[in-house]
Amino acid sequence: MVLTIRFDNSYARLPARFHAFTAPTPVAAPRLLALNEPLARALGLDPAALRSPDGVAMLAGNLVPDGAQPLAQAYAGHQFGGWSPQLGDGRALLLGEVIDPAGHRFDIQLKGAGPTPFSRRGDGRAWLGPVLREYLVSEAMHALGVPTTRALAAVATGEQVAREEMLPGAVLTRVASSHIRVGTFQYFAARVDTEALALLAAHVIARHYPTAETPLDLLIQAVAAQARLVAQWMSLGFIHGVMNTDNCHVGGETIDYGPCAFMDAYHPGQVFSSIDRHGRYAYDNQPQIAVWNMAQFATALLPLMGEQAAAIEAATAAVHSFADIYAAAWLARFRAKLGLLTAEPEDETLIADLLARMAAQGADFTRTFHGLATGTARDEFTGPDAYDHWADRWLTRRSRENRPQDQLALMQATNPALIPRNHQIEAAIQAAVQRDLAPFHRLAQALQTPCAAAPETADLRAAPWPEQRITQTFCGT
Repeated sequence: MVLTIRFDNSYARLPARFHAFTAPTPVAAPRLLALNEPLARALGLDPAALRSPDGVAMLAGNLVPDGAQPLAQAYAGHQFGGWSPQLGDGRALLLGEVIDPAGHRFDIQLKGAGPTPFSRRGDGRAWLGPVLREYLVSEAMHALGVPTTRALAAVATGEQVAREEMLPGAVLTRVASSHIRVGTFQYFAARVDTEALALLAAHVIARHYPTAETPLDLLIQAVAAQARLVAQWMSLGFIHGVMNTDNCHVGGETIDYGPCAFMDAYHPGQVFSSIDRHGRYAYDNQPQIAVWNMAQFATALLPLMGEQAAAIEAATAAVHSFADIYAAAWLARFRAKLGLLTAEPEDETLIADLLARMAAQGADFTRTFHGLATGTARDEFTGPDAYDHWADRWLTRRSRENRPQDQLALMQATNPALIPRNHQIEAAIQAAVQRDLAPFHRLAQALQTPCAAAPETADLRAAPWPEQRITQTFCGT
């Protein structure tokens, strides 16, 4: 089977200071763990060729196919609010870009493919756990309709990776509309490289916001994309865990699934990330952090926006537009989760009251909202009266619309039955470490239909028992 990929590498054509051309480091014994065949076909790639020895060698970094130009991207960023003037891809290499049959451009990137000039004394590798976590969560997000990077493949390397202990190595093949971050703009702004900023802005406009005509238009549209994205996260109980500016995708995709998690029991201040010791990226802080990240983006773009007093005023207004866009998107998503087809002034209070009661009662986020459609939401409350008092108001509100079948269909479409729960991900990883991939594949398959509640997935939909709860998640480095 001949492996042929038609690359068209626009980022590689940018000047040398944007990236470092770096070949992946070969691994000892590549073994395909998972291949996302629907994604491969959507990209115009041949799944059989990707499963061939040459295909697996490419996915592991052992073979660079014709037309590929492996490179590590340069960027900077604020990490937990602290400025780092140079970060860059320390364990990821952009193989190249492909244009799918619909004319859309996508990056194909190897994550865990060895050291780069930006590795900062790291080994450039990934161990199996974070690779499988990102595969599961990013594909679950896609199935839930959330803009996201995606997983094309996972390959075991046949080598061990040194972390706190020796762990099996793996490489993730990640697909994205690009890998350009707020931190990419910050990198050149910090160097007062206006020429590079202008080239980067033009590249991003062409790639992500083709209706934008100016850097200000770019900022306005990026702010709106981030607001809508974070509203989706919030409606699903998703916590990114590390919303640094170098993890903030300028195209509005979810990127870098390190210590991410979906909540079990709802709590607005929930934190899972082991490195987020002060709760900077807690669930309910995510909208404010997104605004902060957009303010850093605006600052980086200012040199391109003409006379500075007017530019600052316009950029500030663009960043401040986040609040209204986010509020409208959040309210629309939570209205839908309650099956509300129309808007009334009391809706925000009704939603907020339910969330407050869920927090006080330790109700499971996903199971409560899914239970609104199935009649089982009450079961998630330790004191059911708390739910009953709220439900009386909710049913009265719904009755004014008098469209029960449409309301039910809306709830069924917007309230998933199945999410990638921490304890299920961990169980799949631990089995995979023992070379048993069945739990991983079963979970990955089930997550493709998140709103289905088939009997055979009942265990995957269950909330964890106390002894199963995962309270911390970790970065792969």
